[in-house]
Amino acid sequence: MSAETDMIKLYSTRILALASEIPHTTRLPAPDGTARKRSPLCGSTVTVDVAVTDGRISGFGQDVKACALGQAAASVIGQAIVGQDRATVQRGRDELNAMLKSDGPVPTAPFDGLAVLEPARDYKNRHASIMLAFDATLAALDDAKVTS
Repeated sequence: MSAETDMIKLYSTRILALASEIPHTTRLPAPDGTARKRSPLCGSTVTVDVAVTDGRISGFGQDVKACALGQAAASVIGQAIVGQDRATVQRGRDELNAMLKSDGPVPTAPFDGLAVLEPARDYKNRHASIMLAFDATLAALDDAKVTS
């Protein structure tokens, strides 16, 4: 398979659809925590605001400036993030990282939609952008002083 064919396969119709349908793109006016993460390799950035009630994300806003893969990850995460606690977010991040870097299985629910990014395993230079939404969310939870 040629490199061009591989890239076409990587940027599937589903990934492009997710990238164009990112939820929660309005920043929160008074978040409990905020964080911005940047991939030094490609310059992609994700800024996340969280509102937290009883240890769970009750409000979420994100500003995503990333490649289609990073946008698709932010889309899937954004669809599932409200109602989650820090431990679930950390587990999802760890599972996505293992899927990309260690040929691990796809993440479990509620982040199982990230399976669409499985073809990105072979594109290590895209991994940091794909991880940004989780990394920014966890940092925003840290900023809100949410543990476990």
